[in-house]
Amino acid sequence: MIGTFFDLPRRLLVALSALLALGGVIMVTAMGDSTMQPVPASAPGEQFSSERALAHLKRFAAEPRPIGSRASRQARDYLAGQLRAAGLEVEVQQAVGARSAAGLATFGQVDNIVAKLPGTGSTGTVLIAAHYDSAAMGPGASDDGTAVASMIEAVRALRTGAGLRNDLVLLMSDGEEDGVLGAEAFVREHPLGKKGGVLLNWEARGVSGPSLMFETSANNARLVETFVNAVPAPRGHSAMVELYRLLPNNTDFTPLTRAGFTGLNFAYIQDPSRYHTAGDSIVNLNPGSLQHHGANMLAMARALGDADLRTMSADHDVTYFRALGTMITYPGGLVLPLALLAVAAVIGLAVLARIRRLLSVPRLLVATASAVVPLVVSVVLAQGLWELLVWWRPAYDLMGGLLHGPRPYQAAIAVLSGLAVLGWYLLLRRRLGAAALTVGALAWMAALGALCAVFAPGASFLFTLPALTGALGWLAAALLRTPSWARPVAAMLGPITAAALLPPLAGNVFDGMGLALGGVSALVLALFALVVVPVAEWIPVPALKGAPVLLTALAASLIAAGLVTDDFTGSRPGRTHLAYVMDAGTRTAHWVSADQNPPAWTSRYVTGRDTTTLPPGYARGDLRTGPAPTIEADGPRVMVLTRTGDTLKLRVIPGKGARSVTVRLDRPITKVVATAGRFGSAEALVKGSRSGTWPAEIRFRGIPAHGVDLTIGTSGGSRTGLIVISETDGLAAVPGFAPRPADLVAATREDGDMIAITRGYTLD
Repeated sequence: MIGTFFDLPRRLLVALSALLALGGVIMVTAMGDSTMQPVPASAPGEQFSSERALAHLKRFAAEPRPIGSRASRQARDYLAGQLRAAGLEVEVQQAVGARSAAGLATFGQVDNIVAKLPGTGSTGTVLIAAHYDSAAMGPGASDDGTAVASMIEAVRALRTGAGLRNDLVLLMSDGEEDGVLGAEAFVREHPLGKKGGVLLNWEARGVSGPSLMFETSANNARLVETFVNAVPAPRGHSAMVELYRLLPNNTDFTPLTRAGFTGLNFAYIQDPSRYHTAGDSIVNLNPGSLQHHGANMLAMARALGDADLRTMSADHDVTYFRALGTMITYPGGLVLPLALLAVAAVIGLAVLARIRRLLSVPRLLVATASAVVPLVVSVVLAQGLWELLVWWRPAYDLMGGLLHGPRPYQAAIAVLSGLAVLGWYLLLRRRLGAAALTVGALAWMAALGALCAVFAPGASFLFTLPALTGALGWLAAALLRTPSWARPVAAMLGPITAAALLPPLAGNVFDGMGLALGGVSALVLALFALVVVPVAEWIPVPALKGAPVLLTALAASLIAAGLVTDDFTGSRPGRTHLAYVMDAGTRTAHWVSADQNPPAWTSRYVTGRDTTTLPPGYARGDLRTGPAPTIEADGPRVMVLTRTGDTLKLRVIPGKGARSVTVRLDRPITKVVATAGRFGSAEALVKGSRSGTWPAEIRFRGIPAHGVDLTIGTSGGSRTGLIVISETDGLAAVPGFAPRPADLVAATREDGDMIAITRGYTLD
């Protein structure tokens, strides 16, 4: 009971045609996911122009603007002034934002820009949100400058036409990079934040790529329908929504939707090696991404601005995705029936093959069970490749898997995934038969589709549709008698469907997770190969036997090409972490770096691994250290205001020029209330402990010069060790410091490129 579903004349021609068809589908899909063409400033006023938005971006995104910095204040004033000039009602909400994590309470003094354009007959509020602060390491032209500049240009375009029906509110939040602090303060304290409405949030995790709608609130049916019909170039799919809901990442979208807003979240994510670094600059920005972001923002503002927002509610999610240039949607109620239909179709194919004595049940079971092997092997090969690359080029480690030129390595992972699946097929085809392997591969897709239908409905289509079309296609191919060309055409339905869905998903995962988690993309590509590999039966035997050797050589060549082309240069810099720390009490100073393999520039400052001479409680994780000259600095101070049982009330004064303060305690904390004068106060409930350092940490970003009051609930013991660290941006004030060479930028660790002055206390 070993056989194939049908025999083919002219096998080489059919095989080449099939491979060309698959390649064509992948290429058309990739081309269809491109950005928009930039629109010049001479465009009609009602259109969004990336050139006009870029003029605003250049005014505030030329340097880093972290919360509490001079550049942040300048950006705030410019943006608020532009909104006032456009005729909006503008206020700057000053508040304290708060966020908690394991053993960590983060606070910040935020200046949120809140602008309102009243509607002519409002049925609710449309909130457009983006953050105007940047990471401390880079100017944040993309993250999130393009979105903020797009808001200015979109408002200008909206003002050229009739007034919107609904109230339009713009939130340019502060402190997003330090824990969505501005958005948290907005929903906690501002009347418009408490009112709710429909949210459009805009982000970036790279400097290029299409604007993707990657996250939604629950019951998204009406919002997705509006998005698909309104924007000129809709991009994104519902599997992104399911994936993002499982990840710990968050943006301003998270606190806003938790507070009752419904909405959509947008971002572009290509070229992520620039993310949170000096490379997130206007020079590296793709103008097409800015155009796509802004055109979508304007279209959604118009559509929701004139809609009856009372009809935007729904009781279900929808599945949505692009295939061959067309956005396809269907209601959540169809997800499980389609998944079950795919399962039934695969079972039907197995029954037909059994009746025709093309397989036996034991062989089918072995084929299905053994398909897990190439999937696992693909993941292992991809992760092994990353370990090999880091071993060969240690500087890759600090890139977090987000390389400047990853395409050769990504292609190598695709080849290795295909090699793993082809090897499985060739080893077992004579023992189990092509029919058993074909049905076994489709069984995996159908099972995954059914599993997702229950636990992640928005992602089910990725597996259900290839399984369904694949099973129906092979059924048709087996049942058709004439014409002969119709059989391979029918059999290609599943592979073509998979080619339209799975390689683009692998590309999204590569962009979002990088090569450090390349095994995830490899798994997706291996599943694609499982659907496609039965086509190998049409390839002449001599060519088929030589394919593994050819694929192995191709993978090796691609890896070698990556090592040659993806080197670090001035335009593609590597990363390194360096900070300066001085104990204000002992007047001893050190350079510190978290680099495990520091480059030559960093090695000038750090020469060993001895952290015992660092201030107690400062070190976090594995650090390299070296002696440093002292500087003139008063450093931070702590005053104990009251102590009652396990509750401490402290006043923390940062010292001259410090933008932020970190307080660490040698025992866990349960609650912190931070009070910053007229900015008010905020509370953070804390569970768990920090890892790699003392168990409790409190951060205050953008701290006022007069200090803040912290009321801290502690647990365990009557004596508390405490270290307070004042943090000032930049290292230029340290004698003997030489700037980085052009082929290095600051790493993304938040305590890098800072002068840290510490003072320790023991509280009885």
